[in-house]
Amino acid sequence: MGKLSFDSCDVVIYDPVPSNRAATRAALYALGFRRTETVSTIEAFVESVQKSPPDIALCEAQGGAEELCNTIQQLRQGAAGHNPFIVIIVTAWEKNNQMINRVISSGADDLLLRPFSTALLGQRIEGHVERRKGFVVTTDYVGPDRRKDSTRSPNIEMFEPPNSLKMKAKERLTSDVIARRLDLELRDAREKLTTEKLRRDSFQVCVLWRLVQESPVTAGQMPRDLPKLMTLAKSIAARSVETEFEAAIEWCQNVGAAAEGLAAGVDRNAAMHLLGHAALSLHQVFYPEKTAADQLTEIDATVALIKARGMTEAALAC
Repeated sequence: MGKLSFDSCDVVIYDPVPSNRAATRAALYALGFRRTETVSTIEAFVESVQKSPPDIALCEAQGGAEELCNTIQQLRQGAAGHNPFIVIIVTAWEKNNQMINRVISSGADDLLLRPFSTALLGQRIEGHVERRKGFVVTTDYVGPDRRKDSTRSPNIEMFEPPNSLKMKAKERLTSDVIARRLDLELRDAREKLTTEKLRRDSFQVCVLWRLVQESPVTAGQMPRDLPKLMTLAKSIAARSVETEFEAAIEWCQNVGAAAEGLAAGVDRNAAMHLLGHAALSLHQVFYPEKTAADQLTEIDATVALIKARGMTEAALAC
């Protein structure tokens, strides 16, 4: 740990239990951290991150894992602060698969079980300075690349997230240099995040269109995947404002209009035709190099994979 210097690094500790906050702060102090803020509520944590993004955050999950993980997920997707890429270590007293899976899917960098030693905390922090994982962006996830499933898309690109913790602790840059460099790296990374998120979401709209198209028609009931499709279309339109993809906004509106028609029970064939045309045209905005045949091949392959997984899960539940 001697080669790293944490005295200028900003930390936020979120923990509703005073004794936990004190223990975590003491461990960080022993490691050399001197700029530490403690908060006791999720609201205060979000406010702190928005007001002055720290270099690293330690957040307690026990008793409020779902709310914390939702907050981290929103932060990673750029909805809860200027810097979605701060190092985040989640702490917890209890280890179970549900907790682990939820923390991993939130986009947090790490999960550390209490009680932990100062040495172990130091090792984890050093790892995020020296060997932080590259980030990936999918429809539902922004965070460290943890892909182990060989059937998952190989087309998901990794990028190196801005790491102000490393700039301060290892590179020991001056505050002015860090501010300029972080601003440039954040601008580039946020642009990559936005672009990749838009691409992934547009593809998901096409997948949902196919699932809605193939779902059984039940009088008086909205197709199961329709609400998510409508939500995605609105999200894409909002993210496309003042970007090179503003042409997507009109197609999002057409997707929404077709979906509303389906929900209202109007002519299904006409609504599905409009929805398919709008969904594919929306996807084309983000992938102009792909032909219509390429689009449909990829979409239908993904739909087939989703159905296969669904049948496997149903069989295992029997």
